[in-house]
Amino acid sequence: MLNYIWLALVLLAVAIGGWNDRLKDVTGGALDGAKTAVTIALGLIGIMALWLGLMRLAERAGLVQRIAYGLRPLMQRLFPEVPPDHPAMGSMLMNMAANMLGLGNAATPLGLRAMRDLESLNPRPGVASNAMCTFLAINTSSVQLIPATAIAILAAAGSARPTVIVGTAFFATLCAATVAVLSAKFFERLSFFRPVTSEGSKKKKEPAPRPAYSKSQSADKFAFDDESLGQPPLSRPTPWGLIALVLLTVFFVMLFLRMVMPDLFRLPMPTDATLQNPFARMVNALSILAIPFLFSFFPVYAAARGIKVYDEFVEGAKEAFNVILRIIPFLVTMLVAIGMFKGAGGIDLLTKLLSPILTPLHFPTDLVPLALMRPLSGSATLALLTDVVHRLGPDNIISLMAATIYGSTETTFYVAAVYFGSVGIKQTRHAIPAGLLADLTGVIASVVICRAVL
Repeated sequence: MLNYIWLALVLLAVAIGGWNDRLKDVTGGALDGAKTAVTIALGLIGIMALWLGLMRLAERAGLVQRIAYGLRPLMQRLFPEVPPDHPAMGSMLMNMAANMLGLGNAATPLGLRAMRDLESLNPRPGVASNAMCTFLAINTSSVQLIPATAIAILAAAGSARPTVIVGTAFFATLCAATVAVLSAKFFERLSFFRPVTSEGSKKKKEPAPRPAYSKSQSADKFAFDDESLGQPPLSRPTPWGLIALVLLTVFFVMLFLRMVMPDLFRLPMPTDATLQNPFARMVNALSILAIPFLFSFFPVYAAARGIKVYDEFVEGAKEAFNVILRIIPFLVTMLVAIGMFKGAGGIDLLTKLLSPILTPLHFPTDLVPLALMRPLSGSATLALLTDVVHRLGPDNIISLMAATIYGSTETTFYVAAVYFGSVGIKQTRHAIPAGLLADLTGVIASVVICRAVL
């Protein structure tokens, strides 16, 4: 699928650019795309090392398996090909939670880790498995509790009610996520999307070695069998460790309550317009406290179970550079094509062609460029959103629709290039169609819901 999409973007860019006498912009778009791809990839190294190190601690301490076990019924329905006790389950759950809270920098490394765990189960190298396609579709349509960036744009423009899009974005992403899952499950049954085994992958891939699991102890349902790794078995948390974990949890609960209900602590209410709503304060508190809590809870829990936290963190962080090196070629290839198409004026041309069709359907033409750009480029979409808000006013219903669309959709092609590129997937099968269908659903739902409630 990506082969056809990439070739179409490049050829259309050259054709449209030549017709519009914008070949110079096409060249500039290609060069800017290549530069941006490398900049993005290099910028991910540090955060990747940080999160892979932290995930190593969580995995070695058995936390990932416990999380996956707690939500096993739901995850087994979504990913029946993945064993319920496999680390991929925990990695995917943590990625989804980070996406829901709007923790973009945290969500990407966790998603890459989840893809690597899924690849260890993939019998066809270079071909996306059903679980990978479903996971990517969910990523492009994650339920959003609070679209922080879109709210910030509205608030900065002087909106009297910037948080009004919290509800519209939530329900729009709920619709998109539902369609993403259903379409992924439907497409995987179609013969058109069945995996095609290439010459280089005819031999069944041996799964990457993973730690063995021991199910002999009821208390540690999916604890690591560390003797298979040449390390001493995990011990139960020590008394001092349990005390430290309880104190740490109580400390963060107090911080959470102070941020959500400042009146209980005789503190002044936040003056920020985006935090007047209690629900908005709750989600904001979760977004702020989630990462510090994980950074402190995981190491303390691991140390309490006898893990050498420094050594294990370093071992996990070492993997970051290799992951980024695998991403760069895929990211450069996709962003070059997108830059060329954008530079040629392809988005403007599509807007003109679609306007006569969308106008009778009461779809605002001001939203067409934003909706078309969203799957391709996050930064360009943000610029278009800012333009709509400042041109029409922050409280105009079209501006609120644009903000909802921005908070309800994702840069599908970027996500596909990064996630699949990290594990060398070349045949993406039905992941892109499912993701684009979810994006389309998010756009339509945003317009319909905003017209109904605003």
